[in-house]
Amino acid sequence: MNSRLALTLSTLAFAISFAVWGMISPMAKTFQGTLHLTETQTWLLIAVPVLLGSIGRLPVGMATDRFGGRIVFSALMLFVAFSAVMLSFSRSYESMLIWALLVGIAGASFAVGVAFTSPWFPRKQQGLALGVYGVGNIGQSVALFGVPVLSGMFGWQVTFRIFAAVAAVWGVLFLVVARDAHGRATPKSLGEMIEVLARNRISWLLSLFYFVTFGGFVALSIGLPTILVDLFGLTARDAGLRVAGFVVVATTLRPVGGWASDRWGGATILGLVFGAAALLSIDLTSTSIVPFTIGALGVAAVIGLGNGAVFKLVAQYFPDDTGTVTGLVGATGGLGGFFPPLVLGVIKSRTGEYAPGFMLLTLFCVACLGLNWWFLLRRRDVSATATAGRVDS
Repeated sequence: MNSRLALTLSTLAFAISFAVWGMISPMAKTFQGTLHLTETQTWLLIAVPVLLGSIGRLPVGMATDRFGGRIVFSALMLFVAFSAVMLSFSRSYESMLIWALLVGIAGASFAVGVAFTSPWFPRKQQGLALGVYGVGNIGQSVALFGVPVLSGMFGWQVTFRIFAAVAAVWGVLFLVVARDAHGRATPKSLGEMIEVLARNRISWLLSLFYFVTFGGFVALSIGLPTILVDLFGLTARDAGLRVAGFVVVATTLRPVGGWASDRWGGATILGLVFGAAALLSIDLTSTSIVPFTIGALGVAAVIGLGNGAVFKLVAQYFPDDTGTVTGLVGATGGLGGFFPPLVLGVIKSRTGEYAPGFMLLTLFCVACLGLNWWFLLRRRDVSATATAGRVDS
């Protein structure tokens, strides 16, 4: 198997997993009405798939380093397919929460694919390759647009089973066709994996950055359908189509972020990302749809670039522990998608507005801008100056 086929297989597996992961969000208002849910209950149902997908990335990443992406990715997709089928039979809020949580392990697929894909490419091409792999985020867009359309034709239960069937078929196909790269990381014990995370604080810094970039992507992609219906009175289908555009923008620019990071450095790109996101997220506080749309698409563009940049830095700093560190970074990023919807739900129920929640995004971006300069850009400049000084002497 060659590198192109490996990248194609993993990207499509990631896209299908993310499509299943994103099924609940576009149906949230429907579930709220049929199950008579409160605002907080609805937002919890939206957010709960993100939880297992977040915390599951670390052990799944470790498992990938040990057993290889072929086995882990296939097993994950089959489990997700089973959980999605069971979710389609749910008739109570409690049952739906349990199966939605288990479907959420689909979000851990990103950690598998990064560890599976990166050994197939030389280090100078990994930023672009992982950016292309990240295009699998488009699966979220497929769910946002496809689920309302198919549900209108067949009902949400059948729609969920269709998504589950696709995941099961691709899980089997991946097992049969995919092969792990010969140069993948040597398996480590659990203690050695934990030591990797404990001894190098850069892994935690990158986790924070991904908490904002990917967390922002997930939080907005699962939350915007409900917000657009509430603020602007859009239909579920219209809201899903608009948010699908948000996902497409963020996803399309992810490989651009990886390519730009290969060329100019991931830390440089992240500096631009956090500065721009801090300004653009202010537009999300508007109750007028035009500036809100500009802010949403602008944030989508820059955090898409940021997602590609973060994983260029992961591959750069941790070439032998990609799965483990990807699991940590991905888990933290996923949690960045879990908490904001809950916060928005609480803020909305208490104040009647979403604006204070979006201001928190601005504050987080400003903080990351400073940390990126202090720990990455400044030290790179200091190192370059020290090297120049040794040469001059």
